[in-house]
Amino acid sequence: MARFFRFAERGTDLGTEVRAGLTTFMVMAYIIFVNPIVLGYSGVPGLQGKGLPFAATLTVTCLTAGVLSIAMGLASNYPLAMAPGMGLNAVVAFELVAGRGLTWPQAMTIVALEGAVIALLVLTRFRQAMLDAVPLALKRAISVGIGLFIAFIGFFTAGFVVKPDKGPLPVGLGTFDRLPAVVFLLGFLLTAWLLARHVRGALLIGIVGTTVLAIVLNGALAGWQGFPTPGAATLPRALVQWPDFSTFGRLDLGVIARLGLVTAVLVTFSIMLSDFFDTIGTIIGVGGKGGFLDADGRLPRAEHVLLVDSLGAVAGGIANSSSNTTYIESAAGVAEGGRTGLVAVVTGGLFLVAMWFSPLASVIPAEATAPALVLVGFYMMTVARDIPWDDYEEAVPAFVTMLAMPFTWSITNGIGAGFVTFSAIKLLSGRGARVHWMVYAASAAFLVYFALPLVERALA
Repeated sequence: MARFFRFAERGTDLGTEVRAGLTTFMVMAYIIFVNPIVLGYSGVPGLQGKGLPFAATLTVTCLTAGVLSIAMGLASNYPLAMAPGMGLNAVVAFELVAGRGLTWPQAMTIVALEGAVIALLVLTRFRQAMLDAVPLALKRAISVGIGLFIAFIGFFTAGFVVKPDKGPLPVGLGTFDRLPAVVFLLGFLLTAWLLARHVRGALLIGIVGTTVLAIVLNGALAGWQGFPTPGAATLPRALVQWPDFSTFGRLDLGVIARLGLVTAVLVTFSIMLSDFFDTIGTIIGVGGKGGFLDADGRLPRAEHVLLVDSLGAVAGGIANSSSNTTYIESAAGVAEGGRTGLVAVVTGGLFLVAMWFSPLASVIPAEATAPALVLVGFYMMTVARDIPWDDYEEAVPAFVTMLAMPFTWSITNGIGAGFVTFSAIKLLSGRGARVHWMVYAASAAFLVYFALPLVERALA
């Protein structure tokens, strides 16, 4: 095992890799329940009963995340775990099904088709060439932007940052009369202290410790007027749940006739572009912090990562779990010291086990993993020091990339804004010949992507 995963070469050991895999799983475990909630329209007025069944979606979520994470670890030997992508699942549920009136099999066929297109781009080495063509300053900015995005997600899911019910401000500070925000703050201080003391397994200890704290406080303060919402950290009534594979393999190739060829191509293109660049951003972000990139910012053997990732969309469509993608939360395992594919194998194995023990995984509340997400965001932001801030042609697009990700809630939007800004500034400054043609091609594709709502409205 040590020889296969190259422990000595990567400066790691079995204990560190297993601990990092467990940390990655715990940070990603929310998808086990969030994906079925999104695809099942849980709590959405007017759509109740029209989504995918919860138990079946939970099963295929664990199945695809488990199998693909293991495949990624074995094929690439990088600590990159996979699962159904947040954002992409919402596009499938609310744009394709609820918005366009597609059936679930038709929507999942679109997902499988875009995955097949991306796989073809990988096999022709186009995706690898695009990854290599990204300017170094933008690669670093992507890592920083993803760090900001992860930190913002952590603050938001913990209730520390909220969307105000009233007033013109888009966000505000959460109130501390609610248990999740209090637990998050205590967990954040605990985890930050452990990191400052250089305690091995600080993120994992922080998640477990914060979960225990949430359970204790939830039981002690339930019903107290000072905490009207005591939180979600409760012990399950049962430990085992039998997997449900009833939705697996439900596809419908009639979707092209249903949408029309032009609309079907545009819809597939928009999902493909998001999937394509989300993964590139994740590879650059996690690869940079793990020390996997070479001097030119390139990831060795990236084609293995890209191929498995593209097959994740195909598998997600076939399984009806939505498109699977490489998770930026993999950075938590890297921050814990993980450096090899064994991290992804351990994470994948735990997802497969979770198919039977999903009630136990539900014990971990969002406010327990949020401190780890915020601190992983801090960890990823440290590469900002390597951006040439005195060179405005490089720094301004980097700045736009970093801010657009958290503010638009999208890695793809941030990368697109950065590409377009970079290309425009280089052209206007008379240095356009120095830019790789693929950067211009990507910028043009992003302009189409940003204009898709107008294009579709014109074609309607």
